[in-house]
Amino acid sequence: MVTIKDVAKRAGVSVASVSRYINKNGYVRSETGEKIAEAIEELNYVPNEVARSLFQKKSKIIGVLLPDIANPYFPLLAKGIEETLIKNGYMMLLANTSDSEEQLQQYITTFIQNNVSGIITALPIDPIEGISVVGIDRVYEGNFTKVLPDDYLGGQIIGTEILKTAFKKLLIITGSLSFESARKRLKGLTDTLEAEKLFYEVFETSSFNVDEVDKISETFFEKYQGVDTVIASNDYLALKIMQKAQQRGLNIPEDLQIMGYDGIPFADMTYPKLTTIKQPVYDIGETAAMLMVDLLTSEEQRKSETILPVSLQKGESLR
Repeated sequence: MVTIKDVAKRAGVSVASVSRYINKNGYVRSETGEKIAEAIEELNYVPNEVARSLFQKKSKIIGVLLPDIANPYFPLLAKGIEETLIKNGYMMLLANTSDSEEQLQQYITTFIQNNVSGIITALPIDPIEGISVVGIDRVYEGNFTKVLPDDYLGGQIIGTEILKTAFKKLLIITGSLSFESARKRLKGLTDTLEAEKLFYEVFETSSFNVDEVDKISETFFEKYQGVDTVIASNDYLALKIMQKAQQRGLNIPEDLQIMGYDGIPFADMTYPKLTTIKQPVYDIGETAAMLMVDLLTSEEQRKSETILPVSLQKGESLR
C-alpha cells in the first residue's frame, strides 16, 4: 500500500509538504505542488481518510448503526444511506450490532475514535457532543433529527385488510413494545380491529435478530394451535412461518393466512406471494443521508421529524 512517505520520496519533498498539500493546510509553493500531484498520480496514492480527518478536525465519515443485517430489510436501508452519502462526498462506516447493547456501545466508541462527523442510527442512543445524529426506523426517542415510516398508518392498513377476510383465531406477532414504532403499529392495528369488537392474541418478540425469528417459527405450531391467521412483525418472520406451514402440509391461505410487514424483495418471490405492508426502506435511508448532509453543511442546526408513508403490497397469502 502506497503511503505519504512514498509520495514525498517520489516528489523529492518533505512529508510535511505532502501533508500540507493533501489537507490544503498551510503554504505549498506551486512548483512543489505540481511535483506532489504528479507523484500522487504516478503512485495512484489514495489518502487515508481517517488520518486526514483527524488532521482537519472534520471527517467525511458517517457511522451507521443497524441491529441485524441478516434481516433483508436492513441491507436495503444501508444501500439507500450509502449511495446518497457517496454522491455527496461522504463515506459510510457500517456497524452491525446483532441487537447487542455491548456491541452497540463498542461501535459508538469506535465511531468517536475514528472522528465520524455524524451517526445515522436505527437503534436508540444518547446524544453525543460534537456529533450530528439522525434517527431512523424505530428510533422515536432522542432530541435529534428523525426519519420514520408511518407506523400507525401501517397498523390501520393491516387491520382493514384482515377485516375483509374470514378467520377464527388471530395472532398478532409484534416487535418489542419497548420501541415506540412497535407500539404505534400495534395501536393502529388494534384500534381498527376493536372498532369491530374482534378477539385477537398478541405475542411480543424481543428483537429483530434472525436467530430469534428462526426459534419463533420452529415453535409456532406447538404454542399456537388453532390459529388460522397470523400478522407478523416483519416479512422475514412471515416467510419463515409460511415455509414451516407448507412443510407441514398446510395450504396458504386456505389453512393459514399470513400477512407480513416491510415489503422486502423476497416477499413477492414466494408461492403464494406474501401480502405485506411496503415500507419505503430505500427512501428512509436516502432521506436520512440527505438530512445528515444538510446538518453537516448548513449553519443552522435545525432538528426535524420526517414521516414517510407506507402502503399495501397485495399478494396471495390472505383469503
